[in-house]
Formats: sequence, C-alpha cells, structure tokens
Amino acid sequence: MSRTDAAQSATITRRGLLSAASALPVMALSQWPAKAFAAEFDVDAFLRLSEELTARNQLSESIGTDFFKAFTATNRAEDLAKLADGAEDRDLANSVVASWYSGISPDPDDLKVVSYTDALMWDAMDFTKPQAVCGGEMGYWGNAPDA
Repeated sequence: MSRTDAAQSATITRRGLLSAASALPVMALSQWPAKAFAAEFDVDAFLRLSEELTARNQLSESIGTDFFKAFTATNRAEDLAKLADGAEDRDLANSVVASWYSGISPDPDDLKVVSYTDALMWDAMDFTKPQAVCGGEMGYWGNAPDA
C-alpha cells in the first residue's frame, strides 16, 4: 500500500464522523432496558423464575431470599433478570436449579448450606430422608414399604 493510499484510508469524512457521533447516544442507551429491568428484579421475581426452572410451586420465600442474596453477591442479578426475560443462559439456569436441589449457596466465595432438610433433592429421592430426620414412629423401619 502506498503512502497516499494509507493516508486516504485513515482519513474520515465529515459524514462518517457525524454518523459515528450520532450513534454514541444510542449505544449508551442500549444498555438501559436491561439495567432497568435488573433494578426491578427482586426476590419475588427470583421465586417466579425458580418455580419456572424447577417446575415446582410454592418454593420457600426465606430460602429463595438467601439464594437471591447469594446470586446478587456474585453480580448475577442482571443475568437473572435477562434469564427471566427469555434470554438463554443454560449455565445460570442450571446453577439456579442446582442451588434449590442441593440447598447450597451458589456463591463460590461463601459456600454455605442455605437449606439442608428442605432441599428439593429429598423430594426427588423419595427412598431416603435427610440424616437426623425421623422417618416415622419408633420401629417404622421394621415394616416393609408399600409397593
């Protein structure tokens, strides 16, 4: 490429400059709807999303509050809002479901058990129960289960 060709390709026309300048405000505003929706995404919205993802009704509000705080602590509130709005994020959806089934916080810096006995895994594994939770009256284990 000659020096004059390089100089011509590096120059910008007045029309190009005005087009670029007029696009800047639009680009800045393009993030506004997602951020506004994320600001409105709260525990109730998280519970609705969780019920949809787990196909369960009436999930615990107190457990949901703890999970929502953990997701918010990992800066995922905006991503959750987008997921609730129809965006596809398989990893995040799996993380929400895994939290409800395992009962463990999704925050890798604060791995704590949010819920043990109320984790959804115990409903999925109806052949067992959480340790230290009684399965019935004294001697219940002596009778064969209903077939």
